[in-house]
Amino acid sequence: MKKCKHITCWTDYPFVELGDEPGKPARIRHVNIIAADWERLARFYEEVFGCVRIPPERRISEPWLAKGTGVKGAALRGIKLALPGCGAGGPSLEVFQFDVVKGKPPAAANRRGYGHLAFEVEDAAAALREVVARGGSALGVVASHEDERGIFTFVFASDPEGNILELTHWKKKQTGPGHDLPP
Repeated sequence: MKKCKHITCWTDYPFVELGDEPGKPARIRHVNIIAADWERLARFYEEVFGCVRIPPERRISEPWLAKGTGVKGAALRGIKLALPGCGAGGPSLEVFQFDVVKGKPPAAANRRGYGHLAFEVEDAAAALREVVARGGSALGVVASHEDERGIFTFVFASDPEGNILELTHWKKKQTGPGHDLPP
């Protein structure tokens, strides 16, 4: 697996176990992408962003899957990927493929519903070139915004199956409370 040197991830945010914060009874577990070709899409996330497979490969066609998803006769296969910078037990990316997959409209940043998956990168332009070289597409051009906290650089792209990605870089001007979070 090729690990791209220009990809990094925010790692300075603490991982909170379920129940560690009063009044916060939940935490993010995973994000799921339903693919037309799960193996190709998983390889894209491994090669471009350095995601790592979490064995075993899933092959599920049990009645509980159909019941819980509401998909009659549901059967799927795929893999979970550890997200960069999130550590063991952190949120993961599931890349699954149902035996019967419904189509989807073309990618658009302003489409209602779930919007995008964001990755912090060292160089947004280099990351965009890597995404495109691996079969993804540019949706915008690299843009920057500067404020009192620093310079925020980003661009929207899509993976090979049209799922929207945000490639971001945050260069801090100052450190301390209120100055260390992305916009």
